[in-house]
Amino acid sequence: MPKKPLKILIAAAEVTPFAKTGGLADVTGSLPKALAKLGHDVRVVMPRYKQIKEGDYLVDYPVEMDHHVESGIIKKTSLCTGTTEIPVYLIDNHQYFYRDGIYCFPDEAERFNFFCKAILGMLPKIGWQPHLIHCNDWQSGLVPLILRTKYADDPFYQTMGTLFTIHNLQYQGLFPRQTMALLGLPEEYFTPDRLEFYGQINFMKAGIVYSDLISTVSKKYALEIQTSEYGERLDGLLRKRAQDLYGIINGIDYENYNPETDKHIYQNYNLETIDRKKENKLRLQKDIGLPAGPTPLIGMVSRLVDQKGLDLVSGVFEQLMSLGIQMVLLGSGDDHYQKLFAELKMKHHNQVAISLGFNYDLAQKIYAGADMFIMPSRFEPCGLSQLISLRYGTVPIVRAVGGLADTIENYDENKGKGNGFTFIPYETGALLDTIRRAVSLYRDRPDQWRQLMVNAMKCDFSWNRSAQEYVMLYEKAIQQNLAALYRVKEA
Repeated sequence: MPKKPLKILIAAAEVTPFAKTGGLADVTGSLPKALAKLGHDVRVVMPRYKQIKEGDYLVDYPVEMDHHVESGIIKKTSLCTGTTEIPVYLIDNHQYFYRDGIYCFPDEAERFNFFCKAILGMLPKIGWQPHLIHCNDWQSGLVPLILRTKYADDPFYQTMGTLFTIHNLQYQGLFPRQTMALLGLPEEYFTPDRLEFYGQINFMKAGIVYSDLISTVSKKYALEIQTSEYGERLDGLLRKRAQDLYGIINGIDYENYNPETDKHIYQNYNLETIDRKKENKLRLQKDIGLPAGPTPLIGMVSRLVDQKGLDLVSGVFEQLMSLGIQMVLLGSGDDHYQKLFAELKMKHHNQVAISLGFNYDLAQKIYAGADMFIMPSRFEPCGLSQLISLRYGTVPIVRAVGGLADTIENYDENKGKGNGFTFIPYETGALLDTIRRAVSLYRDRPDQWRQLMVNAMKCDFSWNRSAQEYVMLYEKAIQQNLAALYRVKEA
């Protein structure tokens, strides 16, 4: 138990199990549980999308927009961990959130402007005053801005610290200059040191500029985004705030991702019964229409977008097939890649299985049944799939960037150390050589391969350590805000 339990509000546009499009939801659904286990009063706030059926009415209140007032309706549900229920506040508004889908609407600026204003307006209505608000990605990026402008002189809000976490810098929430009127801010805020970004408004920039501290989801990525190669035109600002920028690797929920208890896989196993893993492979091969047997099976569960290095995979596909391996791919995304991999499946139907869309049950079967798992990403803030693969003894093959570099250590055959295979150059040859090395070890050195699987399963990327690191950042952000408040009052 902490000496002084903190009151923490985690704000995000998506949270597992209520709404998910990517890894953000996994983080915001798992981190609160780990924080609660440490003894903190942690609560979550998110939009109540049409797909969310949960939620009991709590309160409603007016939310001031540009030239009108909207109703903020709070419904309450919970995340459960053991005997603890973590409150989840669902911000409901029929106009903004009762739609098919979560994102990609023409009024995104207005929707998430409302979301951020409603978060802060909610707090006195529910009678709860957090020590810190943890904002995640651009959809909650306006919260620190509103807190430090509209509520700057309000005693209820003044002591609240803020942490802004960047999960993927590529998605920033860019909107036309006219959005300034929607935000209700004077033109003096449309400057390069505040909200202006190449002639537009940038919601993520608002979070970076106005939060007490900034974090991202791996130490390597925290350094990478300060460079022009990975900084997405925000590298200058991030270098300016480098002393306030931290990297904390994501964890995964070890209760959900547990090969010993996972109900979605064919055969449960653990470190002592690791040989049972092969039953998952044989049955997966059969179910996806591939010949069952010892052929090396490479898995990939991914969004089908350029970021994930799919151009490298497609560029060496014929050479991979000539290695006599099998591949199973689950994912959805760009039409180009969906059509490309569908064609490759037709051409190599005895070696390739493709499932378009997302299927959690199949994803778990791939994590447990594949021999190897590839992630040749252009960039990867953290990555969760490699952590899940490790948990299931499936050996990752990754490009050493971002969180992949922080979590996967290249296997050393002489020392028997390492938990996967890595390469650095973003080149087809580098990917092909690394897969060849992995396949060769799998076929020629079964004793070494088993050691590698054991190494993988011994890794601990649960939330325990990362949650403690977040608590340290929360405390630092709170103190930094209080110090700034004191300086203002002294002046």
